[in-house]
Amino acid sequence: MKQILIISFIFILAYGCNQKEKNTTEVTTPNVAIIFIDDMGYGDLSCYGDTIVKTPNIDALADKGVRFTNFYVNSPICSPSRVALNTGTYPMRHKIHSYIASSKQNSDRAMANYLDPSVTTLARTLHNNGYATGHFGKWHMGGGRDLGNVPYPTEYGFDKSVVSFEGIGDRVLFPKDGLCEQSAKLGNGKIIWAEKCVSSSIYVDSALAFIEKCTDKPFYVNLCTNDVHDEHLPDPENVKKWKSVTKNPYEQKFFAVLEELDVQIGRFLSKLDEMGKLENTIVLLASDNGPTDWPHYYNAARYPENYDGELYAPGFTGGLSGRKWSLYEGGIREPFIVYWKGHFPEGKTDNETIISAIDLFPSVCTLLGIDYPDNLDGTDKSMAFGGNEMEQVPPVMWEYASNPGGSILPGNKNNISPNLAIRDGNWKLLINTDGSGGQLYNLKTDPVEKDNLIDQEPEIAQKLKEKVLEWRKSMPVEMNTNNPK
Repeated sequence: MKQILIISFIFILAYGCNQKEKNTTEVTTPNVAIIFIDDMGYGDLSCYGDTIVKTPNIDALADKGVRFTNFYVNSPICSPSRVALNTGTYPMRHKIHSYIASSKQNSDRAMANYLDPSVTTLARTLHNNGYATGHFGKWHMGGGRDLGNVPYPTEYGFDKSVVSFEGIGDRVLFPKDGLCEQSAKLGNGKIIWAEKCVSSSIYVDSALAFIEKCTDKPFYVNLCTNDVHDEHLPDPENVKKWKSVTKNPYEQKFFAVLEELDVQIGRFLSKLDEMGKLENTIVLLASDNGPTDWPHYYNAARYPENYDGELYAPGFTGGLSGRKWSLYEGGIREPFIVYWKGHFPEGKTDNETIISAIDLFPSVCTLLGIDYPDNLDGTDKSMAFGGNEMEQVPPVMWEYASNPGGSILPGNKNNISPNLAIRDGNWKLLINTDGSGGQLYNLKTDPVEKDNLIDQEPEIAQKLKEKVLEWRKSMPVEMNTNNPK
């Protein structure tokens, strides 16, 4: 462990704004930090209802800022969700509708091998307006498996980056992991070998080292942890306390990982405060999709001998239906917290404004007084960050598993949703591309999607159906009419 930390320390020393001497010029332009967690459910934070694992550091951020209860990511799986965040556009426009895998798998699914680097990104927009830009953590918009000849994060507007096995360039890899071993063979960057349980701390250290040297310009940083994505591999010492809380061995490890992630995010925010930078930093925190739902979590043969507990996947959705790989609320609705001292209210909960990840690009630019492209799918929701609830315009739409080649589906069949969804105000319609499987919910009165009103409200259902089918047909990937169920 000491060797890992020493290597990490040496590695991060190189990460700064390429200054030869420290510049003490005061920077008054606001900084931006986006914390994007991996596979965390809507109900996994104690400030969103988790009664088992306490997340005091993230809760403290919510207490000092605004907590939203109607925030959505734009896909229930990692790569497209991250593309949406970084581009402000629906990910299918870039032929990224599932996770980026090997070149053959991508071809079979009509997927791009990587995000086109000519696309306008939030990072490039801020970089062109004087920001030092860094990405630290999971990338998954190109690289890994057999994909070594792909653009580096620097080609999307980032000055510096440290990624994981699902990216290229300088990266953190995990021992005894097949995908990490594949990544190492690709070369193309400095590699840190470290246990997964310390990866979040390495990303935090790297981001802080970069920020500390940004004294002559504002910074924009993406901190994208691999946690709490499974396989959950915490420090064994951190698992012991959870064995008295739950019999489920997968959940014990998950709780330990979640608790440590909160520690690391707290350390990141505390160090920013010590540097005197937190007060003038816009902090946005969310997750990329709902909690995991692999079939093996429901397979008794995969559990330790004599295990007699209930079979379920780790991670909470707060009672919402569906999980990762599902267009039900549990797969796409996520925690979202915003903070900017003196500019955003303290301790406010917004239960009305509907925001999705594609809205963050225009919203951040508006807060910074920077022009953004007029062809984004997202809309400016910055007034809501400032405490003013906003109406939803236009509707938000989703696609998952309507593409060729098949998609990963939830292990629990009850979590498999139709392959298209649209939310317009309080109404949400789910439907397959062939028009079958229609489900209509009023999320204001039924956020858990139990009361299908499609027969009672045929006009609303038809209007939403026409909108979402027209949207899907406008995308560059041909529809597959083989439904997920």
